[in-house]
Amino acid sequence: MNVLVTGAAGFIGAALSERLLGRGHSVVGLDNFNDYYDPALKEARAARLEGRPGFRMVRADLADAAALGAVFGAERFDVVVNLAAQAGVRYSLENPGAYVQSNLVGFVNVLECCRRHGLPRLVYASSSSVYGGNEKMPFSEDDRVDSPVSLYAATKKSNELLAHVYAHLFGLQTIGLRFFTVYGPWGRPDMAMWLFADAMLAGRPIKVFNHGRMKRDFTYVDDIVSGVVACVESRNLGPEEIFNIGNNRPEELLRLIEVLSGALGVEPKMEMLPMQPGDVPATYADISRIHAKLGYEPTTPIDVGVPAFAKWFLEYRGR
Repeated sequence: MNVLVTGAAGFIGAALSERLLGRGHSVVGLDNFNDYYDPALKEARAARLEGRPGFRMVRADLADAAALGAVFGAERFDVVVNLAAQAGVRYSLENPGAYVQSNLVGFVNVLECCRRHGLPRLVYASSSSVYGGNEKMPFSEDDRVDSPVSLYAATKKSNELLAHVYAHLFGLQTIGLRFFTVYGPWGRPDMAMWLFADAMLAGRPIKVFNHGRMKRDFTYVDDIVSGVVACVESRNLGPEEIFNIGNNRPEELLRLIEVLSGALGVEPKMEMLPMQPGDVPATYADISRIHAKLGYEPTTPIDVGVPAFAKWFLEYRGR
């Protein structure tokens, strides 16, 4: 197939593009290479893809309707995977406009291009953050998700609602994926794993929110990508789907820090802090739906995934 992957220079987008190419698909990657974090990391991810047979990178912004329309007009896509978004919960407290432009305006532009060009399938990234402060565990796709606790979460819930409307009105097949705390090699500098590793190696205290009383369903990037690829390739999906993609195993934050510090060979210093606005104390994915429909099964516990990240991180810092 010919697949458009937006956010292809991002953490998940680059890993997905690499996997799709390895499975014989053609990939057009789209990314705006913005400076939310160091663009050099995005350029390094893109460099691993550019030059490979079947891959082409387009530098454009989803919020630029004309530029996006030109991409759709230039060639025919079988599937669109929309991973481009303004990420981060805490950043949304200070820069709400960035989320509106990328996650709302940009997403509507993607939907419109899919509709106007008759695309049969849109796979898009939602987020576990849509569950807000839900206390029922594990989080199920059938749970109510109408009480987000961050602007980022609100934009992701809005994506699901917009996708529903386009599926209903225009027959577009939409598959929303609620990702749970993704980590691994080539990850983002604003995520906990990177922040912790960077601080530990520099001898700085790491910031541990809610005094360490946090649990996250940490999911290795390769497992996330396996779920996305299954959604791209499957012929067993309905006109509108929502799936959790997680590890189905919440881990205590202090346990993650223990594994990471052991992999890096350093003793962590910890600064215990209260809960941040927009954060939730725990996440836990019920993956029974995606397992039943697509056979999805995560295979990477943190005892394997965290050392893999640490090995990559040390190599990347040493470049």
